[in-house]
Amino acid sequence: MIKRSGHADLPLHTGIVPRWLADRMKLLGTEIAEALIINYGKKEFLTRLSDPLWFQSLGAVLGMDWHSSGITTSVMNALKRGINERAGDFGLYVCGGRGKYSRQTPDELLSLADDAGLDGNALVKASKLTAKVDGTAVQDGFQLYMHNFVISSEGDWVVVQQGMNPLAKTARRYHWSSENLRSFVDAPHTGVTGENQGRILNLTDSNAKETRGTILTISNENPDKMMKEIAKISGQDFARQLEFDFSEENEKNALAPSQLLTAPNEFEVSLRNDRNLVMPAHHEVRAEDVDLKRLGSVLATAYTANNKDFESLLLTPGLGPRTLQSLTLVSEIIYGTPARFTDPARFSFAHGGKDGHPFPVPLKIYDESIRVLGDAIEKSKLGYNDKSECLRRLDTTARQIEANCEPMADFDKALEYEKAHSKEWGGRTCSD
Repeated sequence: MIKRSGHADLPLHTGIVPRWLADRMKLLGTEIAEALIINYGKKEFLTRLSDPLWFQSLGAVLGMDWHSSGITTSVMNALKRGINERAGDFGLYVCGGRGKYSRQTPDELLSLADDAGLDGNALVKASKLTAKVDGTAVQDGFQLYMHNFVISSEGDWVVVQQGMNPLAKTARRYHWSSENLRSFVDAPHTGVTGENQGRILNLTDSNAKETRGTILTISNENPDKMMKEIAKISGQDFARQLEFDFSEENEKNALAPSQLLTAPNEFEVSLRNDRNLVMPAHHEVRAEDVDLKRLGSVLATAYTANNKDFESLLLTPGLGPRTLQSLTLVSEIIYGTPARFTDPARFSFAHGGKDGHPFPVPLKIYDESIRVLGDAIEKSKLGYNDKSECLRRLDTTARQIEANCEPMADFDKALEYEKAHSKEWGGRTCSD
């Protein structure tokens, strides 16, 4: 069975990210990356990227639609733009991208390897194998169209890539990590994010070792003989399925869930872990999509906690409770533990969503979040850690309130409050 750190339904969304949001995503995403590197190091940042639930939460806190497939390409594009500009400072570089940019990955890796003294051929091999495994060895009906390879100056890396099934109108995101990776073909994924389409062919599973050997034996047989034998066992329809060209990336030739090719030894998607996430088809954020106790603790931290706890932040001109709400969720992205990211929709209460769900993006609040986090990072470099410690305490305080109280959020009132103040806070959507 496929071992995954999480799974989610990612409905396909059309449209583009407006420039006013893309530029802010780049700034805030880069600051979050820098804060993680300062506090925990490059390896931890890469580990976060390899966690599908954290990645989805990051996209939501950056103002993307909380559940859509667009989070993957938009977040990786924002990180590539921001991190690569400071590659020398961070010791990180993001290669690849969507479509034609994914095919540039080998050249980018070889160039980086020459400069950093890394084994370029090994990195290119890793990039190609991860794409080949998810595009061919795991035949789940999704054709890859995006491939990002994030590498550190020490040679640690993470791959985030995504496939599309236009007929099912869903996407699947795959996460790979060089950390503790034993084999490219033996249970290699740190996470696969996507809709459970039922039974699939997964030749990467550790239980498929014997099957892989059998396939090698069969591959040496005469093709005509094998096709006749297969037709006898499974009928002519199965023989025709074997002729499907998996390299065609278009809707006409896309595999529907009912057309998935399976082998005699079939492997089902494993759901027996604590990193699973099912993203619903509905676009709006609903109360059932959010852990209301956790959201309640965020609101309580921002609006009712002792302000002396956050004095150095509150001395910032214009910083009020609504900005503290956003910063509390940003703080959780930086300091939170894996268990905190099981409800990515909650993080959309930081800066809304570009399509207006759960509310329009409050640009004034977003800009304050960027400024306060950036100021905290710059001061910490000079040895002044008051603001950084305040940001950490936002996360700590929210968790303490959650643990010791019953801060259940009134979801409808929270949305009503956000929408009532949307104009005041510069609320904007991609249709504005």
